[in-house]
Amino acid sequence: MSTAVAETSRRPHIDLGQHAVVLVVVSILCLVANTVGAGLPVGAGLVGIVVLYAIVMVGLMLAKWMPFYLPSVAWISLVGIVATLNGVPGSQWVVDQVSNVNFLVLATPCLAYAGLAIAREEIDIAKTSGWRIFIVALFVLLGTYLGSVVIADLMLQWQGI
Repeated sequence: MSTAVAETSRRPHIDLGQHAVVLVVVSILCLVANTVGAGLPVGAGLVGIVVLYAIVMVGLMLAKWMPFYLPSVAWISLVGIVATLNGVPGSQWVVDQVSNVNFLVLATPCLAYAGLAIAREEIDIAKTSGWRIFIVALFVLLGTYLGSVVIADLMLQWQGI
């Protein structure tokens, strides 16, 4: 019982209405950038962005209402994976619609938000961690890079390329 209470208190509050409004604004910006920057048709890009919006909102609803905690990004990823799996009805349509949205158009607002979201608390943590955080970051980046190289090499060898 106390574990459930502790888990509930650690779960972040998700305001679906606020997220929906912010996502509409981001979606409009992405649609403009997708049309102007990538030169893709407005209608096709609009449907693709609406599909992505729906996937994100379903993931947020799952993060808010599921009885166990997973971060919302995990739920959104799971919904996206399931929606595009071969054999799932409508998956090819989802893939076709989302292919009309340029990835870099979506990455730009995410990276801008990540840059702005660095709060004073993170800066204080970095200051108190000192050189140790640099060493950890170096090993994380090196491990990620080497892991990616090994996986890519294995996949290329498996495909005979």
